[in-house]
Amino acid sequence: MESKDLNELLKAVEVLDVLNLKDQEIAGIHSDSRKIEKDFLFVAVKGTAVDGHTYISKAIEQGAVAIVCEIFPEEPNNECIYIKVKDSADALGRLASAWNGYPSKDLVLIGVTGTNGKTTIATLLYEVFRKLGHKAGLLSTVCNYVDDKPVPSTHTTPDPIELNKLLADMVTAGCEYAFMEVSSHAIDQKRISGLIFDGGIFTNLTRDHLDYHKTVEAYLKAKKKFFDDLPASAFALTNIDDKSGLVMLQNTKARKLTYSLHTLADFKGKILESHFEGTELEVNGKDVFVHFVGKFNAYNLLAVYGASVTLGKEPEDVLIVLSTLHSVSGRFETLSSPLGYTAIVDYAHTPDALTNVLNSIHEVLNSRGRVITVVGAGGNRDKGKRPLMAKEAVKLSDQVILTSDNPRFEDPEEIIKDMVAGLNKEELTRTLCITDRTQAIKTATLLAKRGDVILVAGKGHEDYQEVQGIKHPFDDREKLKEIFITQQ
Repeated sequence: MESKDLNELLKAVEVLDVLNLKDQEIAGIHSDSRKIEKDFLFVAVKGTAVDGHTYISKAIEQGAVAIVCEIFPEEPNNECIYIKVKDSADALGRLASAWNGYPSKDLVLIGVTGTNGKTTIATLLYEVFRKLGHKAGLLSTVCNYVDDKPVPSTHTTPDPIELNKLLADMVTAGCEYAFMEVSSHAIDQKRISGLIFDGGIFTNLTRDHLDYHKTVEAYLKAKKKFFDDLPASAFALTNIDDKSGLVMLQNTKARKLTYSLHTLADFKGKILESHFEGTELEVNGKDVFVHFVGKFNAYNLLAVYGASVTLGKEPEDVLIVLSTLHSVSGRFETLSSPLGYTAIVDYAHTPDALTNVLNSIHEVLNSRGRVITVVGAGGNRDKGKRPLMAKEAVKLSDQVILTSDNPRFEDPEEIIKDMVAGLNKEELTRTLCITDRTQAIKTATLLAKRGDVILVAGKGHEDYQEVQGIKHPFDDREKLKEIFITQQ
């Protein structure tokens, strides 16, 4: 890529002080000193684990000619330019945006935040707008898309440099719209700084990521900041059935809109009938059949409908497209066994998400079959949710098998012990502990009879299992399909 004038780039940030300023062409920007090359600008970011200020000397050795930092070094290099800013994480986002020509200005950019539903809503919006004839981009946990071109995803919200590069690629590809998941980490770490959003959608807020945020209040504040920062030209669409829904709108300058299944709202829905094949919904007085199951998906579809109509699409056209769409990979994905039971694979990895999925299964089953749940919890993450996950699973299942999820650097058996700690004697009688995930799934299929439902929760779309830093091939859906072949 061609180099850019440092002074032009610095117009994107609020500069507090400068050392050794001179005319300088910049060949690239990075916050990772290992990726710095000749004539690069290094942004020293104070991260959660590492402080980039300790790598300033390394960055200069690698070829950095300018440094953005919050504190000047005690012994600055006379050949290097130092730019002092209040918040270097915020500056990184703004500089990345400037470097890529402010791509969010040339897109209708919609952000989706909340504990559950982000991936489904962002993906369905992307699919709706493409089916309505628009070029669009997607930034999501499962996969990023630049129009129809898939780009593998590593984080829910990428770092500012990758994020702005993807948005710039969308502009180059002729995309009009971009739909993105906005994680609480991304908001807190200023990864979205410098982006201009045209709309924000709030799904719900329940316990998650407390290993990072420490308290539910801090987690809520991170989500709320996204709406606080929306411009007056944007819209803020919130789920008012969630207790945090209206909190998100308290200080926003954006146009306030609501969706609900239970009360008056701008976009009102009602579930008429539920089946494992789909749901009959009433949306703002019109009936539509959708290939999605459960109350939580009804909320997701209402958000998609509300955002689409707010962006100027005809309500009838949106409903027609929604009736043709199917669930996102690994989200309430249904597989039918030759023996007459149903298996559902879902990404549910929080107590609330697990409750939502199990309640959706019961809505359809209506006491006609048993529910067998296979579930674990991820390693090196919020330990407090482990006993809650087990409790929710047992409360809403006839049989539970606790197993390994992505243990990462923890002992999977210790994780299962943490889960078991949340159960009483009666609940333990309906619980098996099988550490090997393949064996746990096999056991569930051996226990299942015609009319039963097996829920395999926690990993959803993932095609790996992470153990001691190594990702081993593992896909819940493929395991079930292999078992089904032996049952024929």
